[in-house]
Amino acid sequence: MLTTTVADRQRVFIDDASVECAVEAFRCSDREHRSRTLAWVVMPDHVHWLMQLQNGNISRCMAAFKSRSARALNLHRASQGALWQRGFYDHCIRSDESLLKQANYLIENPVRAGLTTKVGEYPYCWTRWPAEADESADASPPDQRSDVE
Repeated sequence: MLTTTVADRQRVFIDDASVECAVEAFRCSDREHRSRTLAWVVMPDHVHWLMQLQNGNISRCMAAFKSRSARALNLHRASQGALWQRGFYDHCIRSDESLLKQANYLIENPVRAGLTTKVGEYPYCWTRWPAEADESADASPPDQRSDVE
């Protein structure tokens, strides 16, 4: 479980295009086999990323995410400079039960922050495990869905 914060807690992830800069960086990490994303939430001033490390180390994986997302966001905003604060917070999850608790914590974060009133309404989060009310939903990220099983 990784958390990183925007420099000076600026609220930069407030529109679809800005959020897509971070989401595409998660997807790219998975495509490069650095990670296997299990859940994420992009809050206005920070991100939480629940992932399984595949190759390399956690610091390099996070550095690649930060670099890719910052370049994309700066291009989108026609700006330059650092996007992220230095460092990040990581928490190692050691059991399946803890894994599901962390995934639920992530998707509940927008409710706790007052950005929405119930889980599932906030558009900038995803989890591999569908909510109980949405068990028929595809559990793959949108760019990883396949019509062939």
